[in-house]
Amino acid sequence: MAEPITYRDAGVDIDAGNELVDKIKNIVAITKRPGVLGGIGGFGGCFSLSQFKHLEDPVLVSSTDGVGTKLRLAIELNRHHTIGIDLVAMCANDLVVMGAEPLYFLDYFATGKLDVSVAESVITGIANGCKTANCALIGGETAEMPGMYAAKDYDLAGFCVGIVEKKDIIDGSLIKEGDALIALASSGPHSNGYSLIRHILKTKNVSLDEQLDGIPLAQTLLTPTRIYVKSLLALAKAKILKGAAHITGGGFIDNIPRILPENCAAFIDTQSWQLPSVFAWLQAQGGLSTFELRRTLNCGVGMVVCVAKENVAQTLTLLKENGETPWVLGHVITRKEPALGVEFSDAQ
Repeated sequence: MAEPITYRDAGVDIDAGNELVDKIKNIVAITKRPGVLGGIGGFGGCFSLSQFKHLEDPVLVSSTDGVGTKLRLAIELNRHHTIGIDLVAMCANDLVVMGAEPLYFLDYFATGKLDVSVAESVITGIANGCKTANCALIGGETAEMPGMYAAKDYDLAGFCVGIVEKKDIIDGSLIKEGDALIALASSGPHSNGYSLIRHILKTKNVSLDEQLDGIPLAQTLLTPTRIYVKSLLALAKAKILKGAAHITGGGFIDNIPRILPENCAAFIDTQSWQLPSVFAWLQAQGGLSTFELRRTLNCGVGMVVCVAKENVAQTLTLLKENGETPWVLGHVITRKEPALGVEFSDAQ
């Protein structure tokens, strides 16, 4: 008589999933903050809002994202310990531009065959990102799906929830001509444009061991996305933040106009900073036009904030106190035509 078929025979190891949960319990515990009820392992994560009774009209703000094909580099290089930081950053940075304080985070990890050590490394990164963003990792899903993914492949997605007083939501509506635009330095390409980056690496047959500024390309390209939560909340608390744009997919050209009133545009002084070497290298290797570079990659600017010109000095001070490298990037002008949401000082 044939042996009965088991779920493990089909490629799914429930015991490995349980082992992972046991291994990450202590990791997840470092992200606990007031409001968290219970621990991981239940059917849902619970978070109490009782600590926010001082808010008159609290609003929950939600964001979900992934890390794009930067994940492919992490898999190919077998370096998994920082990609979770990217995941948290992509979600939490999108919340904080609205003035929302991140509260909790959930992740989705899907793979063809669960490698407990790899998953533990990824989730450790997620926990470290949550710690930086001061949000709790209260749950998630680990899905083992043979036939959907190759054995060593996995995918990541994240979901974050934050809170803000309704009257304090930052939506850019108060931005006007003459306001200052201040850049916050990125740590590299962050988590956008990696399909283009990987295409350049492939077509130019570039080794990831190649050195750039004395650092292997692999290390440079896997540098995790900066988390700007603490810095932007400091500006919001000081009541000087009029708007903020997270420079992700779409670069300057698509992201900055999202926070501007219809009659306004951003004027960017391209002499205000030096293009970091990784972006100059990518432009040269790929033969990218300046337009393509500015619309695909962040060019060294991970976040742009808008403040009144009289608040520039205070803004720069607060950002530096919170570990940022900020500079005046440009200012707000009257939009000349609908197509020009961003103008550059070096435009021909």
